[in-house]
Order: sequence, then structure tokens, then C-alpha cells
Amino acid sequence: MNENVEIAIIGGTGVYDPGLLKDTKHVKIFTPFGATSDLITIGNYNGTKIAFLARHGLSHHIPPHHIPAKANLWALNQLGVKRIISPCAVGSLRPEMVPGDIVIPDQFFDFTKGREYTFYDGGEVGHISMAEPFCPELRKLAIQASKEVGVKLHESGTTVTIQGPRYSSRAESIYFRDAVKAHIVGMTLIPECTLARELEICYVSIAAVTDYDAWSDEIVDTASVKKVMEKNAQTIRQLLLKLIPMIPKERNNCSCPHALENAMI
Repeated sequence: MNENVEIAIIGGTGVYDPGLLKDTKHVKIFTPFGATSDLITIGNYNGTKIAFLARHGLSHHIPPHHIPAKANLWALNQLGVKRIISPCAVGSLRPEMVPGDIVIPDQFFDFTKGREYTFYDGGEVGHISMAEPFCPELRKLAIQASKEVGVKLHESGTTVTIQGPRYSSRAESIYFRDAVKAHIVGMTLIPECTLARELEICYVSIAAVTDYDAWSDEIVDTASVKKVMEKNAQTIRQLLLKLIPMIPKERNNCSCPHALENAMI
């Protein structure tokens, strides 16, 4: 099923605004990797065809370590998606990255385990390059859109992906901050962004800070995180409205469409 969808948004709780897209429909894509997180919403925004997929399901019933990333990415690829915008919630490892801030990460560390990381599990072997994990053109546009919206922005940063669903211990958090030298920590980036690269899809992460991680004296709990998430969701929606019209139809300013050229054995 190729719907010629140009852009997809994989979002967390509260990100999707039903008024964002016009002429919407909900589609179910059958994949070799099982069901997607939820039905995929397809609609139009100012003449651009957009797909939205709730990462945890619309009722937020899927924990981060059970998100069916391979099914999600495969389904979006079947729809024709070439670019993915991925808003997510993260904890801050730096005092200058305050809850409510937006970070456009440029690097990651993977501390997950046991997830389905690749489409190349046998029969054909591919070693995808992740030296620059995120699409440079989408990053540039996301930074520009963030500035125009007027959010407090951090134009780069290293993000750590942990297994979840638990939060970090204080020792882990201090390790991520001091030894890894990371800036933010979340639970959903991996393997979403690496699978996108294997499919030659441009991918950008828009990380909204919800809390200071366990390195600080503040206790991280779901109740406090949810309060900030509600405010962050409004910011993300404004940012998406600004970003989507900036994205050109042609992909001439990144190497993402050619990721497999030198990757296959």
C-alpha cells in the first residue's frame, strides 16, 4: 500500500492534535513484524500528505521496551514515507537544559538491550553507517522552526536511550552525565532512528525536556513528568505547524536516501 505520504510524525502522548490534519482516515497496515503501535492516521496539512502514528498507542498502553518499532517503520515505509519527525520526552542531564526546553540531538548512546534492532537479521547482511544518526537537513529545519516559534532551544546534544520502563538509578544518571558526557536521556529513540536509516528514511528527533534525571536532588516520578509533558505537547504542536511547511519535496541536501549504497555485504 503506497499512499504517497510524504512525512510521518511518530509522537508520544498528547502530541497529536486532531485539528492538525484535514480529510483524515485511519489505516491498518499488516507487516511481517506484527501489528503497529496503533492505526496510522493519514491526512493533509496545507497540501502535504502526513501520517501520524502514536508511538505508545493512542491510549499509551505500550511501554517503551515493547514498542513494535520494526512494524511501525516498515508500515510507514509501505505508505511511501521518506521523512520522519519524532517528538519525544526526555530527562535532562545538564542544569542548563531546563524542563520545558527543546533539544535537537545530533548524537546518541544506546544502553538498551534485547530490542529488535535491525531488518537485517539473516539472509542479507547490511552494516548501516550511524556516524551521523540524524538527517542534517531535517535538523537544520527543526532548529529554524524552533527559533521562529520562540522556544528555549539547544541546537545539539547527545541523547542516551535506556531500556525502561524504569527511570535511571542515581549512579546510572551520574555515569551518563559524567562518563558518557551525554545531555539528555530517554527510552524510545533506539531502535527507531536506526531502523529509519536502514530504510533510507530521513529522521529527526525533537526532544522535549520533562525533568532533571536522577543525578539531581529532585525525585523523578511519573506524576511530575506528566505535568510538564502536557505543557511540552503544546510547544511541540506549534513547532510542527511551523516545521512541516519548511520541508522541501526533494531530498537533495542529505545522504539519507543513499544509506544502503555502501552498506551491503
